[in-house]
Amino acid sequence: MVQPAFHLAFPVHDLAAARGFYGKLLGCREGRSSADWVDFDFFGHQIVAHLAPEACGRVDRHVVDGHGVPVRHFGLVLSMTQWQGLADQLSGQVTFLIEPHIRFRGTAGEQATMFFADPSGNAIELKAFADMDQLFAT
Repeated sequence: MVQPAFHLAFPVHDLAAARGFYGKLLGCREGRSSADWVDFDFFGHQIVAHLAPEACGRVDRHVVDGHGVPVRHFGLVLSMTQWQGLADQLSGQVTFLIEPHIRFRGTAGEQATMFFADPSGNAIELKAFADMDQLFAT
């Protein structure tokens, strides 16, 4: 069975800034586009940045393991090697909303995680598990 690709559309305030962030910084290949939107290959998943400045900026948070996690966010579950590589690559390039760290240490669901925002304020989480069986652990 073919693994389905996830699709997510989200607002941005500036398409050039989105291209710089997703295309240049994160290395996402650009797909189709128009004057109002642009597709990116987000590690095998389709994300679409739609020009909608009025929809950008609101950030609500909930406390998770002692950190204020942005409620609205998207991201990836990576291998530990990929996660560490991106943590190193992004250090000094983004302002972390939540610095790279291990969450739920020693409990079910232990994971490496980090949060940062794109130029329009969309929160992104990158996480990894030493044991992928912990992804849905309760």
